[in-house]
Amino acid sequence: MIATAIHYAYGALCLALLFNLWRLFAGPTIIDRILAVDAMVLNIIALIILYGIDQATPLYFEAALIFAMFGFVSTVAYCKFIRRGDVIE
Repeated sequence: MIATAIHYAYGALCLALLFNLWRLFAGPTIIDRILAVDAMVLNIIALIILYGIDQATPLYFEAALIFAMFGFVSTVAYCKFIRRGDVIE
C-alpha cells in the first residue's frame, strides 16, 4: 500500500515540475520566472525526501535540508540582484 502511495507521489511531483518548467519558459515577467524556480526547488526537495522515505535512510533528509538552505539563499540573492543591480553592498 505504501509503495503505491510513493509511486503516486513521484508522479504528482514530476507533473508539478513539468508545470513549473512551463511557467519558467512562458512566464511573462521575471518575477514569474523567479517564483517558478523557487517552486521547482521546493518540488526537488520533496522528491529528495520522498526518495529518502522510499530507501529508508536518513541521509537524504540531510541532503534535502542543505538543498533547502541553498535554494533560499539563491532566491533571496537573485531577487536582490533584480531589485538593486548588485548582491553585495
